[in-house]
Amino acid sequence: MSQKRDYYEVLGVSKNANEGEIKKAYRKLALQYHPDKNPDNAAAEDKFKEAAEAYEILSDQQKRARYDQYGHAGASQGGFGGGGMNMDDIFSQFGDVFGNSFGGGRSNRGGSRTVRGTNLRVKIKLSLEEIAEGVKKKIKVNKLVNAEGVTYKTCQTCNGQGSVTRVAQTFLGAMQTQSTCPSCQGAGKMIDKKPADADNNGLKRQEEVIEIDIPAGVEDGMQLSVTGKGNSGPFNGVAGDLIVVIEEIPHPELRRDSENLHYEAFINIVDAILGESIEVPTVNGKAKIKVEPGTQSGKMLRLKGKGIPVLQGYGTGDLFVHINLWTPTKISKEEREILEKLKTSENFIPNPEGNAKGFFQRVKEMFQ
Repeated sequence: MSQKRDYYEVLGVSKNANEGEIKKAYRKLALQYHPDKNPDNAAAEDKFKEAAEAYEILSDQQKRARYDQYGHAGASQGGFGGGGMNMDDIFSQFGDVFGNSFGGGRSNRGGSRTVRGTNLRVKIKLSLEEIAEGVKKKIKVNKLVNAEGVTYKTCQTCNGQGSVTRVAQTFLGAMQTQSTCPSCQGAGKMIDKKPADADNNGLKRQEEVIEIDIPAGVEDGMQLSVTGKGNSGPFNGVAGDLIVVIEEIPHPELRRDSENLHYEAFINIVDAILGESIEVPTVNGKAKIKVEPGTQSGKMLRLKGKGIPVLQGYGTGDLFVHINLWTPTKISKEEREILEKLKTSENFIPNPEGNAKGFFQRVKEMFQ
């Protein structure tokens, strides 16, 4: 398929569909395009895979949220999962979707299969500066690897086929299915001899340093998947993935809202009246912004392009500066006397349509 269709469109559900509606829609399509009902039908198999991929994303709360926000870019690019499924992955879903009627193994495609290792999960803390620029991180993980000196023998349960065949009665009638061999996990072979430091799957623990390339624009709670860097698969199988969970360290001054940043600036009454250039922090330094004369508390100023890059997209967010009027809590006797005199000024009384001419005249007279 050259271009992926919208996952909601694939399953024929609305974007507000609940978990039950999504599962029901997928079950219907999986039954319709199941390879056992459509032998040697490449088009049906494509639709079968397409429905499974849509279900994989929409049935997972976090994956669905990323897809709703970023579309296929969030679901299938940069190692975020959903990047195409093989038939073994698809049939592994069936235990949850179909119960025991379809089994949890592969369709009757014959032969043993490569056993996949389990995923590893780590959490990485990132500063806002690292998120804005993108960063490479080296982490040390303790993972399972295949031990040296392991020998194997043919599995007696499945005779090396990797699967066991059974006939199940469904509402469609009798259906022959194959499920993964419970003895060898579908590998078709079992451990014959192993070294003392290996477990029953021929695996042992080993530390490894892994470099992770984190793109700019990731968010707190987002998960990156590094393919093949998880635990090794038993019987020299395919390694699982390393799942990297992003934890964003709060910035001391800036507040993040997706790709935009916000800063609370406090100015005194004189600067608000006369106008002033103030310095504000940005994610990678400082910037000056002009506060116009007569600026009111609560006004929001915008620094375009001073936010966070858009993940898997184009452009950069903005920095919004919120102006707050700072009021001193303690003043001197002289300052109080000045303020008492200013209090009677016609321009000191709130008047959105007035001007400051009389006010400044009063200030000038006080200091003459």
